[in-house]
Amino acid sequence: MQVGELYGFVLTIVLVGMILGVGMLVLANFSTSVGSTTTAGLAINSTIGSLRPIATTWLPLIVTVSVLAIILTVVIRSFSGVQR
Repeated sequence: MQVGELYGFVLTIVLVGMILGVGMLVLANFSTSVGSTTTAGLAINSTIGSLRPIATTWLPLIVTVSVLAIILTVVIRSFSGVQR
């Protein structure tokens, strides 16, 4: 993978983050309009609780590991002298 090929990866990560963020906002608005004691409100709150670890823990971890892997790849290729 070259630096020029990272556009698709970065675009995918940004798109996933935006979808998670907008989805959480929409679910929060549904939850306040429906009420938290109804069956639908409980289901929405459960869904928000299930998505929160993905948005707060896993997505930043995936981004950090991916960026570190890209940096490591660029550094190793620069020292090896191989041009692709």
